[in-house]
Amino acid sequence: MPDRPDIPLNALRTFEVAARQGSFTRAAIELRVTQAAVSHQIARLEDVLRVTLFHRTPAGLVMTDAGQALFPVMERGLDDIARVLDRVAGGPPTEILNIGAVTTFAVGWLIPRLQAFDRAHPGITLRLSTHNNRVEIAREGLDAAIRFGDGQWPGVEAYHIMDAPMAPLCSPNLDIQTPADMRKHTLLRSYRADEWSAWFAQAGEACPSLTGPVLDSSLGLADVAAEGFGIALLPVSMFEHHLFSGRLVRPFATTVTLGSYWLTVPKDRRITSAAKMLLDWMQNEAGDHQHGE
Repeated sequence: MPDRPDIPLNALRTFEVAARQGSFTRAAIELRVTQAAVSHQIARLEDVLRVTLFHRTPAGLVMTDAGQALFPVMERGLDDIARVLDRVAGGPPTEILNIGAVTTFAVGWLIPRLQAFDRAHPGITLRLSTHNNRVEIAREGLDAAIRFGDGQWPGVEAYHIMDAPMAPLCSPNLDIQTPADMRKHTLLRSYRADEWSAWFAQAGEACPSLTGPVLDSSLGLADVAAEGFGIALLPVSMFEHHLFSGRLVRPFATTVTLGSYWLTVPKDRRITSAAKMLLDWMQNEAGDHQHGE
């Protein structure tokens, strides 16, 4: 039997997830650790193997020749280990559920509740990846995808999870007493151009002219707002941790609902039993949460 060096098993698992996800950020979400922890494990593995496994490019991670040689071996090996462990343990078979989720929902709502889902459904292994609301379920090897919108996407069945009332959120350092005070500050915008006008109409105020920067990420909007550079219109339930910590405040109770979160499945494919269990669990969690509000 050949000698084996001090093999960093945790780093190898981290590599397999990062290679499969194509992103340290998405790998961190699946592994439920920080992005820095993923980067540290990859750096450790590269140091042990004395090779470079990834090139970091503006388009994302690109595996080197060494990474491409290692990845399929690790993927098969981890799958084989999981199957053997299931047999040895003698427990019920584990069903793997591959879900893509819009990043705001994944980070702001689903990930903080994953331990509760694991306890409720120990027979399901959830593999979570993120997207920016544009996703091709079949091509990306997913069982279903969670999106934000009106539920009307071509070629998919959409199952309602929860509504997403939006309200202005900002740094506690901004002096905002009335909706009119917001005219003195930058109103941060997303790619959905009608959000602010809809909120001001709900508040009974004329919408000011909008000249602030446009960001394509609610998480980015929240970070900019928390730094005091403007006011963001955000789905409140996705940023409860920001509000609880005091990083953001909500100056007004007025909300506007311009979309909901949905679980989507291709119309030519039946929803799997595991995806249905996740859907039912999310609907129950969302119902309890919204009732609590």
